[in-house]
Amino acid sequence: MILVTGGTGFLGSTLIKLLIEQGNAIVATKRASSAIPDFLKSSSLIQWVDADVTDYFALADIFHDISQVYHCAAKVSYQKEDIQELYSVNVDGTSHIVNLCLEHRARLVHVSSIAALGSSKNKKPVNEADKWEYDPKMSNYALSKYKGELEVWRGINEGLEAVIVNPSVIMGIGSYKKGSGAIFELVNNGIKIFTAGSVGIVDVVDVTNIMIQLMNSSVAGERFILNSENISNKDLLSRIAVLIDKKPPTIKANSLMLSIAWRAAKIMSKITGKKPVITEESARAASELLAYSNEKITTAIDYTFIPLDSTLKEIANTYYNKTQTI
Repeated sequence: MILVTGGTGFLGSTLIKLLIEQGNAIVATKRASSAIPDFLKSSSLIQWVDADVTDYFALADIFHDISQVYHCAAKVSYQKEDIQELYSVNVDGTSHIVNLCLEHRARLVHVSSIAALGSSKNKKPVNEADKWEYDPKMSNYALSKYKGELEVWRGINEGLEAVIVNPSVIMGIGSYKKGSGAIFELVNNGIKIFTAGSVGIVDVVDVTNIMIQLMNSSVAGERFILNSENISNKDLLSRIAVLIDKKPPTIKANSLMLSIAWRAAKIMSKITGKKPVITEESARAASELLAYSNEKITTAIDYTFIPLDSTLKEIANTYYNKTQTI
């Protein structure tokens, strides 16, 4: 039996869809407050269980007969007030999964993040051999994902069969309203400013396909960066603008502008009671020049990534259809 944590999330739900299309029976965890995606509601191959990864005993109750685990559940936030939840979900939750996999001799594919890798020290794309170094300016999210990885490596040292994947920014069908795909909303609403940073992007289909291939391989005790293309923030926004027939941003946000923006957002959040739309951590992340190498995974399983332009076009087509029917 296969267990997928975080089954209602963008990655988890896409993974489950592919697994059941292949005829697999799935146990999927979700939070009690999470809604099951419509495209998964009618499948008799999925057993949905309300089990938070921070609750060891709730997880233990469903681990019987589990032989494969895809650990997709995670907390993503750049809000300082979420630090406790970040560590509870991304570190403690991962520790629970690792311990139960060890106890039940289940094989694990753990979804980490490129945020856990740090930045390049030689101005070359980050690869799996680069050494992680603590940076006091590193986000709490990045630290929590790094420490979550340490739990997996601890399990591997104790005999766990596990593989770690580090996806870059995941995009694909269904991501255009929230998460990474919300960038389509920004462009559609006429965003005029871009930041100087760059990012790596990967299609959700690539991530799920590779996860399944790795799960059913003999590979163990390894980590793999999953990244299709590195692109500047300006170029990404401009490509999306062309695809949805909007004007691309033309104003480059310098450090002073970003500093004013996150401070203003912080003040506004105290007035409205809502979380700020931009924080010091997210502003810093948006300005970083990030690039990642996919050489290890493409060599290991002879994989060809979906071109970024194809991913953006597919999202743009579905996004346009959605907005036209609203």
